[in-house]
Amino acid sequence: MDSSSSPSDPGTLTISAKIVVAGGFGVGKTTLVGSVSEVPPLNTEAWMTEASEGVDDLPPDGAKTTTTVAMDFGRISLYDDLMLYLFGTPGQARFWFLWDDLSRGALGAIVLVDTRRLDQSFAAINYFENDSDLPFIVAINRFDGQLAHDVDEVREALALSPDVPLVTCDARDKASVLETLQELVSYTLSLAEVSEGGRIRAHA
Repeated sequence: MDSSSSPSDPGTLTISAKIVVAGGFGVGKTTLVGSVSEVPPLNTEAWMTEASEGVDDLPPDGAKTTTTVAMDFGRISLYDDLMLYLFGTPGQARFWFLWDDLSRGALGAIVLVDTRRLDQSFAAINYFENDSDLPFIVAINRFDGQLAHDVDEVREALALSPDVPLVTCDARDKASVLETLQELVSYTLSLAEVSEGGRIRAHA
């Protein structure tokens, strides 16, 4: 099955799904979407200035000079018959009101975590645990290709439910991001069953 075939080809059936990439400020969401997207990613980045000090979370080392103010968007053919549309959420607290809209109709979510700044991850995990019905996995971003802490230690620090998958990835590496997306899709499908009528019904 070739997802690049003409839509008029009766032998081609491509399913599309929406995926949310969430997390705190500066954890690598924009990088993840950009590294894997088959089309030029849409970024709504704005420069951070001194005027935002006290409102936005400004990194102490000044390494990050922009912030997502609406969303990131990308597209990837995960399989020949599955097209994923990736929506990255803004990380700054003043834009969290957009999360409900970005999550609506999604198949699942990836919460990206930076172990150097775990406090940036609590709000995102709390959102998907308590304020959303969306299935999610947590992905530890391996900055500089290194894993600073043991996975079990990170799970404990995040007080993450044992039912929620916790994986590692490198947001800069396409192959690594693809593996993370595959993990999310497999997880969401494991939470659903196909009824006799062909409808997908989520487990309670």
